[in-house]
This record gives sequence, C-alpha cells and structure tokens, in this order.
Amino acid sequence: MARVVSGIRPTGKLHLGNYFGAVKNFLNMQEEHECFFFIADIHSLTTHPTPADLHNNVHQVLAEHLAMGVDPEKCALFVQSDVPAISELYTYMNMNAYIGELERSTSFKDKIRSQKNNINAGLLTYPVLMAVDILVHHADMVPVGKDQQQHLEMTRTFANRFNHMYATDYFAEPQAFSGGGDLVKVPGLTAQGKMSKSSGDADTITFDEEEKGLRKKIMRAVTDNGPTGPGQPKSEGLQNLFDIMTLVSDTSTVAHFEVEQQNGTIRYGDFKKQLADDVVKFVSPIKERIGYYKQNTSALAKAAKIGQEKANDSAQKTLKEVREIIGFKKFY
Repeated sequence: MARVVSGIRPTGKLHLGNYFGAVKNFLNMQEEHECFFFIADIHSLTTHPTPADLHNNVHQVLAEHLAMGVDPEKCALFVQSDVPAISELYTYMNMNAYIGELERSTSFKDKIRSQKNNINAGLLTYPVLMAVDILVHHADMVPVGKDQQQHLEMTRTFANRFNHMYATDYFAEPQAFSGGGDLVKVPGLTAQGKMSKSSGDADTITFDEEEKGLRKKIMRAVTDNGPTGPGQPKSEGLQNLFDIMTLVSDTSTVAHFEVEQQNGTIRYGDFKKQLADDVVKFVSPIKERIGYYKQNTSALAKAAKIGQEKANDSAQKTLKEVREIIGFKKFY
C-alpha cells in the first residue's frame, strides 16, 4: 500500500469544481492507499490572516471534507499546525535549501507580483515547507496539478541533497500521483475557464450558499446571444453549462436539451431553470451535512484528534531518525 500526502488550503469555501476534482480524488485514494490529508494552516500565514479568519477557515474546511465523505478512520485528516515535527524538520531542511533556487521558484515569482507589500521569508521558503509536508511522512505519491510540478521536483532535490550531505539513502523520491484517472475540470459560470475561487463568486457554485442566490447565479450564467439554427455548434458559455449539467443531472435530462439545442429550439430560460433545479438537488444534502459538522464541534474535535495522532506517530518517527542522521545527540 502506497503512502499518499496531499494538502488542503484553508481559504474560501468548497465549490463544485473542488468536489469533482480534489475531493473525489481523496475519496478514491483513502480506499486504496495510506493517506495523509492536511489542512495547510501554517502555509496560509504567508498571507497574514487574522486569528479569527484562520480558525474559521480551518473549521470550515474540516467540516466540508467530513461532510463530503473524507473518513478520519480511513485516512489521517489533520491540521498542519497540530504536528510540531513539521515545523522542526522545516528548520533543518531550510539549511539545505539555497537562495538562488528558491528565488527561481515560479510560485515565489508569482507571489512577489501579486502581494508586493507582503514579500515575506515564508513566501521564499514555501517550497521547503511543502517538501517537508511530503517527506515527513515518506510519501510515495503526491497528487499535483501542473502548477505544483515544480514544487515536487524541488522536493526530490531537497531529499537527494539531504541524502548526499549525510551519506544516506534515507529519503526516497516521491512521485506524482497518477491513479484514479483524470480529474474532472468543472467550468465556471462566466465562460472564463474552470471554476475557481480566484475567478470570483459569480463564477462558482459553492455548497454553503443560500438556494435563492444560487438559482439567481445560474440564471445569470453566460450562454450566448440566443439560440442558433439547427446543427450549429454550442458557444463556449453554453457548452460550459452543458458540462455542468452532465455532472448533476440525469442522462435523460441532458439528452433532452442536447436534442433541443441541435434542433435550434432550445429555450435558455428553461434550460437554466432545469440546471438550477438539478444543482440545488445535488448540493442540498451535502450542504445539510456541512451545516451539521459546522455546528457539531465535538465531531470536528474527534476527527482532528484522530488525524493528529496518526500524523504525529508518522512525523515523530521521521524527526527522531533525521535528528540522529544529522548528529544531534543528548548529553543527559
């Protein structure tokens, strides 16, 4: 059984794109591998969140993932800051990371452009902390998107450099996770690409919003200037809405509107109303479970405690062995 490590950013609320992407992947992975899923609250400090925002975001993310089926009995679902070994190993690995390679990191270059008034040391050493998140649990595989490939490559670099420096083969090279097939890319509602938190509220379908607002958002979604003649291709906006419909609606419903679109008789108002009905039907039970977990602090505490214990068992073993390799020895 392979070990898999993946992080969860404690920012914003989960949307449909997250659910059919990372969360569905988590649900598959926890059935087949030994998984460590962590809520990256230490990483989030690079943006200087207020204490209330930080806690509330972690609370929200933990509740959402439990509601969607991530099972603390099947995996280690934990809060990053609950595992002190991560911060200590981060200190040691920073000694083996060089300024030049960190400054060349694509994520660092992006961040210094996007937050010019907050270029902190944590942004520079972000790849080191990501590497530690992975190496502290001796991950075999890491699910990464294209924007994270460089960080995985840097993780391998740090692992190999540690091995070379201390004449050991302690850390193995983690590989990109390739199981479970391709992730579904859910398009946004504004025809501006995939559904993403960064693209704004009007573009996303979240699980924790009121039904009235959700329906209004879908009814305002981009299609085109009006139905075209028979056999005409769909516009990008209309195709996006059909793509969402295939995820939440019955196949017969999708087929019905496909025929109408090909015949040039589709009424966009009816189409969007049906899509809104089906989205609400899909989202409602998950929204209800999120509400349950957000209110049930004892269930959240139990899940976080189970995850903390699993993660600490793994991380403390690694830290003890790393300290011995480095040469830290007690005199008492």
